[in-house]
Order: sequence, then structure tokens, then C-alpha cells
Amino acid sequence: MSFQEKSIECSDCGATFTFSVEEQEFFASKGYTNDPKRCPSCREARKSERSGNSGYGSRSRRQMFPAVCAQCGKDTEVPFEPREGRPVYCSDCYRTVRLSQ
Repeated sequence: MSFQEKSIECSDCGATFTFSVEEQEFFASKGYTNDPKRCPSCREARKSERSGNSGYGSRSRRQMFPAVCAQCGKDTEVPFEPREGRPVYCSDCYRTVRLSQ
């Protein structure tokens, strides 16, 4: 199959971008049958938006809450909101408490 460069209008920003022969070969090798509808910068922005941050493949940082370890008294952060009457442990103490159960 012979490919030729194509000019395509981005569906997001309206800019015209070139779909190169190399990109077409790559798309074909992946089994993609449709041409891209977004320019490379809009594609990257959309990927970042989906992952929740600006890094490729990285996950968004979860909210952390301050707490004091019930065993050693060290200040720590936990990924949940501590409740009254429930012990909260730092990661070191949690490991030992969890292993002893």
C-alpha cells in the first residue's frame, strides 16, 4: 500500500496539520483504519486531560490527610479522612500491625 501525506483539519482547534507517510504507516501497523481527527498538540492535550494530569501514563495524585500515628506518635499523611475513635498508623507502624494480625 502506498501512502501520501495528507492535510487534515483538527476537529478541536481547526488548525490544519499534516498526516505524514510515516504516521500513516504507523497507524496501519497498529490496525487503525481511520485518519486522526485531532492535531498532535490537541491529541496530547486530550491524553493529559483523560489521565488527570500533564504526564503521559501517570495517575493523578490522591488527596492526603494529616494524622498522628496511634503507635509511635509521628506526624504522617493518610489517603483517607481519619475518624474519631479509630487508630491511624504511619506506614512503618501499619506494616508491623498488619503483619501481627
